[in-house]
Parts: sequence; C-alpha cells; structure tokens
Amino acid sequence: MIKVQLGELAQSGLEKYFCADLAGGVRRALVHYAYKLRVGRPPVPPPRFLPDRLAPQTEFEMRLDPQSEAILEQEALRRRVSMSELATHAVMVYLAELDFLGVKSPAPTERDRRP
Repeated sequence: MIKVQLGELAQSGLEKYFCADLAGGVRRALVHYAYKLRVGRPPVPPPRFLPDRLAPQTEFEMRLDPQSEAILEQEALRRRVSMSELATHAVMVYLAELDFLGVKSPAPTERDRRP
C-alpha cells in the first residue's frame, strides 16, 4: 500500500492532464517511475533541498502491481525517503516529462475506460 500525499502544485498538474482522476494520474506516474528504474533508466533522484513536508491538499492510499511496489520500496530505501515522498516525486517527474514532451492529454485512464 502506498500513501500518496499531494501538494498544491502536484494536484494542479495532475488535474490539468487527468481532470478529476487524480488516482489514475498518480498510478500512471508511479508505474512509469518504476518502469524506468526496472529498465535501468533511473529518473532524477528526489531533491534534498526541499523543506520539511507541508500539509498535503489531497491524501489517499493505493495499491500497484507487486513488482512496481517492490521496485518503488527499494528505491525509497536507497534514497532514504518515505514512500509518500517518493510517490510525490514520481508525480512531479512524470508531469515534467509530459510537459517537456508537449503532451496535451494522455491516453484514457482506467476510470475513463469504464462503461
């Protein structure tokens, strides 16, 4: 189980790309981050210069596939950050990559595919 805590910037970025489906956007970001670690293309590490955590705007818990969760847990330990901090970092990295690539709107999330 991954506890996700989103600040204002992460939440507004996710809303831009995923509208109200914050969980779907976070899931994509975490799976993408884990994939990059798995294939040997690690994303930029979490920054050390940030102040102590501010109160999050949104909090929830989610599960991923066991392999992705294990990879993210190992990375959090290696980087000496909490899973929640790594999750927030993964969201910010994903949003930066979407912006850099000029993506207007990602493919539909799980929520969009439901009848």
